[in-house]
Amino acid sequence: MKRRNFITGALTAAFPLVTGLNLAGRSRTAEMPEMKAAKNSFSETTGQSKFVKPGDSPAFARQPAPELKPIELPPPEKTGGKTVLEALWLRRTNRNIKPDPLSPQQLSNLLWAAFGINRGEGSLIRGKPGRTAASASNSQEMDLYVARPEAVYIYEPSKHVLLPVVAGDFRHRGSRRQSGVNAPLRIFFVVDLSRYVLEGQPDPRIKDPEVQKSYYYVATGLIAQNIYLYAASAGLAAWFHNCDRENTPADFKLRPEQKVLFAMTVGHPA
Repeated sequence: MKRRNFITGALTAAFPLVTGLNLAGRSRTAEMPEMKAAKNSFSETTGQSKFVKPGDSPAFARQPAPELKPIELPPPEKTGGKTVLEALWLRRTNRNIKPDPLSPQQLSNLLWAAFGINRGEGSLIRGKPGRTAASASNSQEMDLYVARPEAVYIYEPSKHVLLPVVAGDFRHRGSRRQSGVNAPLRIFFVVDLSRYVLEGQPDPRIKDPEVQKSYYYVATGLIAQNIYLYAASAGLAAWFHNCDRENTPADFKLRPEQKVLFAMTVGHPA
């Protein structure tokens, strides 16, 4: 009897250890209630969930992400790549893109080529430095929102930095199809209508919605072509396309005067 009691007690004491080994081996059949509670608490703390993927639920994806920090970009290169004529010959749409990330230098060159600052204080028009793409009366009404696997950022050209907007993977908002959702980044073209101001404006019709539409569609095309040409010069793949205009504004926390227009996917060709 004493021996039986001893064995029973030993098994009872050893059971938590066996359960822990099962958990270490990722067995879900022996999880204890307290372990489940701890796991659930961890998921809520880190913003990761085994049931909801980032981007599946806008409410989930918009949770604050204090760990996100601005991405400091290296200075854009002024030499290298193919010539303009070579890039024009190679410009094309390529939807077959690898998930491999761009290097920091490639990302820097890409965003600067798209809509970076290329002229300093000596060439100001209406109080703004010149950019790599023209805009009506130098309104500079376009913003580039960059969706990466971990978060969405906005490109700030004056400091050449990516500023975090919202945590979560929103690359799927860049296409109605699944093509390109695993590409390293997607650039969303967002117009800010509040930058169309009458002060110093040579076009008195600047407040006309149809005039504004003609302006920001042309601006989008100019920026997109810059991206295409840089991609061709650097051996990258690029694809200009539509996007989810219905859900993206809420996901990106846009103001009423901001509108999502199009998106562009860039990465290494598959």
